[in-house]
Amino acid sequence: MATTAHRRYAEIMHDVEELINDHIKHQKRGLHERSKLKLLVPSVGIFFTPLCLEEAFIFQDERRKISSRRFVPPSFNDIRLTLNSAQLMGLIRIGPIQLVTFDGDVTLYDDGESLTDENPVIPRILRLLRQGTHIGIVTAAGYTDASRYYERLHGLLDAIANAVTDKEVEDPSLVVLGGESNYLFEFDYHAENFLKHVPRETWMLDEMRTWQEKDIQSLLDVAEGALRECIDTMQLSAEILRKDRAVGIIPVAGPGKQRFTREQLEETVLVTQQILDLSAPGKRIPFCAFNGGNDVFIDIGDKSWGVLSCQRYLGGIEGSKTLHVGDQFLSAGANDFKVSRVQIVPGQRHRTSTDAAPKARLACTTAWIASPAETVALLDELHLHGETQSGN
Repeated sequence: MATTAHRRYAEIMHDVEELINDHIKHQKRGLHERSKLKLLVPSVGIFFTPLCLEEAFIFQDERRKISSRRFVPPSFNDIRLTLNSAQLMGLIRIGPIQLVTFDGDVTLYDDGESLTDENPVIPRILRLLRQGTHIGIVTAAGYTDASRYYERLHGLLDAIANAVTDKEVEDPSLVVLGGESNYLFEFDYHAENFLKHVPRETWMLDEMRTWQEKDIQSLLDVAEGALRECIDTMQLSAEILRKDRAVGIIPVAGPGKQRFTREQLEETVLVTQQILDLSAPGKRIPFCAFNGGNDVFIDIGDKSWGVLSCQRYLGGIEGSKTLHVGDQFLSAGANDFKVSRVQIVPGQRHRTSTDAAPKARLACTTAWIASPAETVALLDELHLHGETQSGN
């Protein structure tokens, strides 16, 4: 029975892989709207690489014993991890991978924690740096001071500095883009906290230069009003935190600090998003509204702008040479999920859209993980596929 199930599952993956290959052929001719896959799945977007789905299924089936199960069918996580493997294989085949970007919370470290010395992801990132791969950390944390990022990332930054001292890494290329797409810092061995601030005008995309400051502040004013309305409506023990490129709600400090429910957080996200979508500045300025675990924030821009900015700053790296690793691709309250009205399509002018699509996927290939441990496993798998490819 397991042999038959394995063969049938592999055949299904092969057929889907062929549909994607057909879509990519149409895509290269500018005719992706006419592909078979587009007819079957109208919401399907752009593919940066082929997906090796059949081979990826065989790889994951060996580890997860999907075909050997009698009562539990292929699960959401089975499919998610198979797609991750297919994406890694696709990247390796057309390689080399030039840039790997990561979320912070839940991707590199547990929610609300920091990247400490003993974190097992650190040697994996150092391995990528030794291979000459650029590293980007694209995080919602919006700080203007390098010391605040050092507090969150000190284990990694210290490890890179030590590797430079020991001449294990010659010229490490790491950038931190905070506030989703608003503050850029670059690793500098000689700088305090090993990070130097990069002025916004040196890395901004051309489209970002058209964002007027009065529109940005107007959008944040509308968002703040919506957040205050949510605080009153749901009687939240929360206070407003306003920054120059973001506004949000956080629990009122004190011994009785409230833990918001998921429903309260998502209601706040969706109410604020709808109000901003209907507002005049919300039609001119891209934004993202997201649930941060026990807070809600509205940031100017989103992760797609952040990844695209990293690609440009690091020399114009293409989406097919970039991998973004993130954890929030499903919930409408997540910051890897597109809630801004501005859709980014590579090679085209940005246009408004009401379609929901994961933001980072608009800029590059992505891998969807569910924990820091999965990030470690993903990077080990990436190395394994790379070793296998170089050995062929």
